[in-house]
Amino acid sequence: MKIRPLGDRVVIKMVEAEETTKSGIILAASAKEKPSVAEVVAVGKGGVVDGKEVTMELKVGDKVLISKYAGTEVKLDGEEYTILRQSDVLAVVE
Repeated sequence: MKIRPLGDRVVIKMVEAEETTKSGIILAASAKEKPSVAEVVAVGKGGVVDGKEVTMELKVGDKVLISKYAGTEVKLDGEEYTILRQSDVLAVVE
C-alpha cells in the first residue's frame, strides 16, 4: 500500500536517532531526543491551497528538519510516517 499526499502535504519518515554521543557515550532509551531529521517519501502536487498558489519545493529523497510536534503520525504496513504541510518543514539538510 502507498500513501499519496494531497495539495501541499508531504509524507516523511523519521531518521533514526543516534544511540551514542560524539564522544562515544551510549545513550539510554529515555535520554534520546525525538529525531527532528526526516526523509521525504512522497510529495503532493501543490496547486491552489486555501486560496493561495503553492509551488512544491520539496522532492522525494530530501532530508528535512521539522519541529518536534509537527504533522500527524500514521502507521502503514508496520512503518511509521508523518504527514505534514510543506510550510511545516523548517529546512532542507544538504
